[in-house]
Amino acid sequence: MKALVYHGPGDKSWEDVPDPVIVDATDAIVRMETTTICGTDLHILKGDVPAVTAGRVLGHEGVGVVTEVGADCTRVKVGDRVIISCVTKCGTCEYCRMGMTSHCQTVGGIGWIFGHLIDGTQAEYVRVPFADNGLIRLPEGISAEQGTMLSDILPTGFEIGVLYGAVKEGDVVAVVGVGPVGLAAVMTASAQGASKVIAVDGNKFRLEQSRDFGATDTIDVNEGGDVIAELKELSRGGLGVDVAIEAVGVPATFSTCLDSVRPGGHVANVGVHGASVEFPIERDWINNLTITTGLVNATTAPELLDRIQNGEIEPQKFVTHRYSFDEFDAAYDTFANAADEHALKVIISRR
Repeated sequence: MKALVYHGPGDKSWEDVPDPVIVDATDAIVRMETTTICGTDLHILKGDVPAVTAGRVLGHEGVGVVTEVGADCTRVKVGDRVIISCVTKCGTCEYCRMGMTSHCQTVGGIGWIFGHLIDGTQAEYVRVPFADNGLIRLPEGISAEQGTMLSDILPTGFEIGVLYGAVKEGDVVAVVGVGPVGLAAVMTASAQGASKVIAVDGNKFRLEQSRDFGATDTIDVNEGGDVIAELKELSRGGLGVDVAIEAVGVPATFSTCLDSVRPGGHVANVGVHGASVEFPIERDWINNLTITTGLVNATTAPELLDRIQNGEIEPQKFVTHRYSFDEFDAAYDTFANAADEHALKVIISRR
């Protein structure tokens, strides 16, 4: 088969590799139909994830058809059209039983292993460990593109942004950073009943798109205004937003969230940080804030599927560019230059 193989920082190629085979009785083999690229894949190609070694097949998202199952698979059947969860989970360890599958101990304490510690989904075929827990049947009427958005970004925005942020009916929510994951938080916060969802970014295209995803208001940080004052002006009584969702991963945006939230509010950090941030405990110890962080558990896909079928969320809106498997280089170029290319998510499909 062919797969996209990492050969070190800045070096990848679509090349022939051995077909995957069943290793454990809980494995399944999936013939990939559709996949996508995540910001994490770009970090890998920059050399930022040293655990990813040369020879690794990249990718952790997608939809395909099961072609083979191990002897211990009971729920997944050959011929099932499935979403591949970005998080691998045994379902029986302490962390899986408590719902924190992102820290599954059976797979080494980190559930993100596709395209990281084992070969991933940017390939014609992929081996899926613990397939009964990591594959979700795609219902009739849900497209492969919609399903692919349920591998990672929609559950991430929903679980780590909206659910960890405890967004409830009537809340005023700020989403600071409206790239794909931020837009997932916008879409699902709106569906959760927030009265206002305020998108904060410096990219005009993303801010324009955020309206279509459910944002009621937008703030362009490049226009020179006082972002904190603008957020508070849009909040009840000028006290600050109920929930601030950080979806960038830099100190400045984390500070924006802390500075804009009201007493008793929530700051839900979704962004992947590479540098320390400041937390002014001398100011905020008295403010009854809840601050959460997390890696997606990807356990909400069934609920999100129901919401898609009910018309509450429309994940196909994320897809701005489409490529075939033999166009991976072009797809990566587009995604790596998303601001210039007006790209949100790129879809790569078998033709």
